[in-house]
This record gives sequence, C-alpha cells and structure tokens, in this order.
Amino acid sequence: MNVRLTRDGPKITLHINQTAMETRTRVISHMIKGLHHNAYRCKNSEETRKFYEDFLGLPLVRAFSIGETKTGRETAALHTFYQLDDGSALAFFEVPDMDFDFKTQHDYDLHIALEVTMDDMMEMFEKGKAAGIETRGVADHNFIKSIYFRDPNGYVIELTAPTGAEGIRDTSSSPAPQDVVADWSRKYS
Repeated sequence: MNVRLTRDGPKITLHINQTAMETRTRVISHMIKGLHHNAYRCKNSEETRKFYEDFLGLPLVRAFSIGETKTGRETAALHTFYQLDDGSALAFFEVPDMDFDFKTQHDYDLHIALEVTMDDMMEMFEKGKAAGIETRGVADHNFIKSIYFRDPNGYVIELTAPTGAEGIRDTSSSPAPQDVVADWSRKYS
C-alpha cells in the first residue's frame, strides 16, 4: 500500500493506492473552523471596556457574571466579549478575589494582533499618540506593517495592515515555513 498527502492551501488530501488498480482519494477538512474567542484576565472591566470599545471601536457584545463554577465552587467573575468583524471575539475575565500576575508584557511573550487597513492603522497611530496611550511603530515585517499599543492590563495590542495579497500564508517557493521551524529546532532545541 502506498499512502501520500498533498496540500493545497488549507485543504489536505490523503491518497491511498492499495493496488496498482485501485486508488482512493479522501479530502481531509480542518476540524477547526476558526477562532471563536481568545480570553484574557483583566484588572478592571470598565477600564478594559474603555480601551477596547471606546478607543479601538470593538463593540462589547456580551457580558455576564459567574457566581459558581461548573464544579460547584463559589466565585465572582465577570466575563466580557468584544466582537471583531469576522464574528470572533476578544474576551476578558475580571476575577477580583483571584490572584493574577499582571505585568507589562514583552511583545515576544504575549501580544494580540488585529488586522486593519493601512489607512485605519495610520489613523489609530495618531489617535493613540493624541490620547496619551503608549504607541509604537510603524514596524515593517515585509508582509504586514504594524503599530503597537499597551492596554490597561499590560497586554501589547498590535494593529497590523497587510502589504500584499498573500496574507499571512507564505507563498514564496523557499524555504517552506516547516523547514524554517525544523532548522530553528535543530539549532536551538
């Protein structure tokens, strides 16, 4: 039996050749359909709302308090959701009675990147500076340009504008992203 996989963008095809006379092909779809939400802790839900809704313009679409965990433990938490245009959301938990190490995150440790147009990115750059919000950039990453803010919880928020039609997928012929990761792992792991 001969088995091989081919990839065409997000589609993976499994080719099974059991005999010279019989070849079966099966398309494997991704189980993961998209990002529903990412959730983070926040110090203060109202300060977080001011940043994400008032400054960035992401609508607060859902908020609910949690008084008991699914295991029956009493708790006090507020869960909030800010919707992006694709329907996904950034979500936050404020849990006053639970310790959390809020710190000023380094870009490499944790950052949230949100896609915008180039015009909107530059408008937000000026808006951030005028509002006295820590604003950095413009960084050119060859396939995107980015600016950076810091939210009230210490998280780095990146607004990124694609510079070409390829998006995040690397369409260059070499090296393949998997080869870059493998080379890095050999060197540093």
